[in-house]
Amino acid sequence: MPRVKVGDIHMYYDTRGEGFPLVLIMGFMGNADCWDPLYFLPRLSEHFRVITFDNRGAGRTDVSDKEEYTIRMMADDTAGLMDALGIRRAHVLGISMGGMIAQELAINHPQKVEKLVLASTFCGGPKAVPIPGEAAAMVTEIMGLLSQKGGWDREVASKLLPFIFTEEFMRENPGVVEVAIDLLLTAPTPPEGIVRQVSAILSFDACDRLPSIRAPTLVLAGKRDRYIPPENAEIMAKRIPGAKLVYFEKCAHELQEEIEAVTDTVLKFLLS
Repeated sequence: MPRVKVGDIHMYYDTRGEGFPLVLIMGFMGNADCWDPLYFLPRLSEHFRVITFDNRGAGRTDVSDKEEYTIRMMADDTAGLMDALGIRRAHVLGISMGGMIAQELAINHPQKVEKLVLASTFCGGPKAVPIPGEAAAMVTEIMGLLSQKGGWDREVASKLLPFIFTEEFMRENPGVVEVAIDLLLTAPTPPEGIVRQVSAILSFDACDRLPSIRAPTLVLAGKRDRYIPPENAEIMAKRIPGAKLVYFEKCAHELQEEIEAVTDTVLKFLLS
């Protein structure tokens, strides 16, 4: 299990493929294994050296002794991981909370970001469309089940599914859904990590700083995202100079419903 010391924590990471580095930043409660292994990762690794990792408090990376996390803190972790791996500059793609981390990385470590892809995310603060109450209720339910059961199992993991996939996709692709649960359970995020990540998301606000991003930027969103309202993509794209915005009509939060089109869009942008 490859881990490297970054600041006050040891971070788990994985690499695949060869070429210019592409750093993928996973979202809330996810781990490095949660990136689609059936299509997305194989296609990307044909063209790039792809680096995936567990964020602070998630999976096989340490929770740390800090009682509160910030998104900036996790962006600094990402920059530190790049340094530890000898990566001076990379393309960066972040999804959900990972997109928030990617924003902070591009703002505070601009020399490290060649091109930026922000997927299913928001800029936080009062100018963003807030995360709906039903998503917060889902997190509360998961925390209750973790306390009751003493850890993750398939029932707990399944509570996430309606917020990351559409009902039609789950019904028509049960095999993919089962793989998603399996990957989440390979290295689930502990309750103390969940609490700290929630705190980081709630305090995040990059809206007024987005105009300082200089990396060419692609913003992606699914029109059927129940977790982070898709209107946030336009809010970000309007504030980031020259940003390109692409919506996917059939997609929910994970963008899995149109994964081939999503992958083609990402590759076209990064390879241009």
